[in-house]
Amino acid sequence: MVHVVQLLVSPVHRYSGRPAEGPSADPVGGLVQHIRVRRHLGIVGDRYFAQPAHRDASVTIMASENLPTHIAPAVGLQQTRRNILLRGVDIDACIDRIVELDTGDGPIAFAVNRAARPCAWMDAVIGPGAQRALRGKGGVRCTPLSDGVLRVGEADFRVVGPRDRR
Repeated sequence: MVHVVQLLVSPVHRYSGRPAEGPSADPVGGLVQHIRVRRHLGIVGDRYFAQPAHRDASVTIMASENLPTHIAPAVGLQQTRRNILLRGVDIDACIDRIVELDTGDGPIAFAVNRAARPCAWMDAVIGPGAQRALRGKGGVRCTPLSDGVLRVGEADFRVVGPRDRR
């Protein structure tokens, strides 16, 4: 069984400028118990929702097994700034696939487009060595292919097939 461990909606981009200056405030965003996903637009309320430059990467999904807990035991989505944290699936192995995730309100399909590469901010907000620890396992950037709601808790996960490259 797959488990949705955390969900994050962030209306502002917290990691801009230089990591040494620290992240910007996130006055209203953060961890939530459910998210509303819109086809080809992203997560309602998130900074990348309906942004043309981010349509193929509006949702980021990460495996909790890849978090650098040896550097910071309590690390999660608030530091990595990914949207969906899953336990029990190697999401990084699903690049160029279509996957479905269902937490009880019906399946939501995602085209898994590419790796979400960790940046220098990871060392600043998680701890020294975090960027290197997340290379190749920092999650994936996706396009939602259907509308729906995801909730924290148990989930059904399946790989539907290859992603259409057109």
